[in-house]
Amino acid sequence: MTTAAAGSPRTYQVRTYGCQMNVHDSERISGLLEDAGYVRAAEADEQPDVVVFNTCAVRENADNRLYGNLGHLRPVKAKHPGMQIAVGGCLAQKDRGDIVRKAPWVDVVFGTHNIGSLPALLDRARHNAAAEVEILESLEVFPSTLPTRRESTYAGWVSISVGCNNTCTFCIVPSLRGKEKDRRPGDILSEVRALVDSGVLEVTLLGQNVNSYGVEFGDRYAFGKLLRACGDIDGLERVRFTSPHPKDFTDDVIAAMAETPNVCHSLHMPLQSGSDDVLRAMRRSYRSERYLGIIDKVRAAMPDAAITTDIIVGFPGETEADFARTLDVVREARFSSAFTFQYSKRPGTPAATMDGQLPKQVVQERYERLIACVEEITWAENKKLVGETVEVLVAVGEGRKDERTGRMSGRARDGRLVHFATGELAGRIRPGDIVHTTVTYAAPHHLNADGAPLAHRRTRAGDAAEAGQVPRTPGVLLGLPTIGAPSAPPAPVGGCAAP
Repeated sequence: MTTAAAGSPRTYQVRTYGCQMNVHDSERISGLLEDAGYVRAAEADEQPDVVVFNTCAVRENADNRLYGNLGHLRPVKAKHPGMQIAVGGCLAQKDRGDIVRKAPWVDVVFGTHNIGSLPALLDRARHNAAAEVEILESLEVFPSTLPTRRESTYAGWVSISVGCNNTCTFCIVPSLRGKEKDRRPGDILSEVRALVDSGVLEVTLLGQNVNSYGVEFGDRYAFGKLLRACGDIDGLERVRFTSPHPKDFTDDVIAAMAETPNVCHSLHMPLQSGSDDVLRAMRRSYRSERYLGIIDKVRAAMPDAAITTDIIVGFPGETEADFARTLDVVREARFSSAFTFQYSKRPGTPAATMDGQLPKQVVQERYERLIACVEEITWAENKKLVGETVEVLVAVGEGRKDERTGRMSGRARDGRLVHFATGELAGRIRPGDIVHTTVTYAAPHHLNADGAPLAHRRTRAGDAAEAGQVPRTPGVLLGLPTIGAPSAPPAPVGGCAAP
C-alpha cells in the first residue's frame, strides 16, 4: 500500500543539511527522483510519500539533529503505510547500518558515493518490505553524470571535483567523500553552457579544495585555465568558486580572476587560525605569512576584491597568545565577512584525541571576542561602499524583512548582500533580474540602498522565475582532458522546463 492515490505519482521531499556540496547533491537527488517518475511535494505537504534526508557530519550535533527529525517522522509514517524515509550524505556514509539500528523505521540508507542508486533502493525496499543499506567505499559515477533539478533560475552550482587529498586533523570530509576526483574541463564547460542556455546568469564552481583541481590529470594550472575558459561563454555574467586552499593558491589564478571579466572579484579562502603553531597542529600546510601574502597579491591585482574566510576558535592546545595572533591576522586581512566556528570534537578525526582540549567557557569567551573583532572590521569595510553604485543580481530568500520593509535583496558582484528599495519599479523587478543602485547605509553583514534604482535589466532568468520554472540539466558525461568545448558538445538545453 502506498500513500499516493491509485494512478498518481509518488511525491517526494528532500531536506538538506550542511555545505554547498550537499545543496548541489540534493539538486541531483531531486533530478533522479523526478527522472524516476516522482513529483516534488508541495511545501505545505506534511505527508509526502518519500522524505530524503541529505545529511552533514561536519556540523556540531549533526547526529542529534538527524535522529530528532527522524523521531518526529515516526508517528507520521505509522499513520501512512507506504511512506518511505531515506537517509543519505556524509552522516549516512559515517554511521551506515547504525542508522537503521537506531531508527528502524528508516527504509533506505545510501552514501556519498552512490547517490545514483537511490530510486532503485527505494523500489527494492518497498518490494521487500525491508530496509536497504548501500554504502560504497569509492565513487560509483561522478555525480554530475546524474540528472539535476536546479533550485534557482539565475544561479547554478557546478562541481569540478569531489573528495579531498588533504589531511587536516579537524576534518572528517576526506574519509567520507574520498580522495579527490577531477572532472575533465570539457565536461564542466558543457554543463556551464547548458545552464547558461537555460537562462542562468551565475555559476559557482565547487570543490572540496577547488584550486587543487587538475591534480588527477597532472596540470597544476588547470584551475586558472578553467576560469579563463568560463570567460569565453556568452551569456555567463558571473563566475564564483569555493573553497580554495591557501597551499594550492597560485599566481596564475589571481591573474585569471583579474583578467577574466565575468569572474567576480570575491574570494572565500579559509584561514582557520592565525597562529602558525595551531596551523601546524591542524596540519594546514601554510602559515599566516603565506596566507596574508596571497591576500596582498589579490588586492594588488583587484583592489575592489571582497575576501571572506572560515575561522575555528578553541582548537586543542590553542593558547591565549595563539588566539591573539588570529585576531591580529583578522585585523590585517580586513575580511568582508567571516564564518566563525567553535571547535568541537568530530569522532574519527585526529584532533578529537589530542591533548589540550579546551573548556567550553574558554572557547565561548574567545569566540565572542572574535565575533566582535570581525564585525568591527566588516562594518568599517562596508561603510566604504556608502555612496557607491553596485550591480545587484536579485535573489530569492536573501532578505527576511523584505516584505515588511518593501525592499528586495540580492548579491553585488563582490558577493555582498544588498537590500534595495524598488521605488516606481515595485512589482516589475523579478528574481534573476539585474539592478544598479546606490548604497545608502552599511551594516556589518549587509548593505542598504534606499533610493530608487538607477537601472533595471530584465533577464531570461527573471522570465523563468516569473513563470515559476527552474532549469533541469541532464547528466553530463565524461569527456576529454582539455580546456574548451568537447569536439562534439551535447545539444544545449533550450529554455526552462516546468516543475
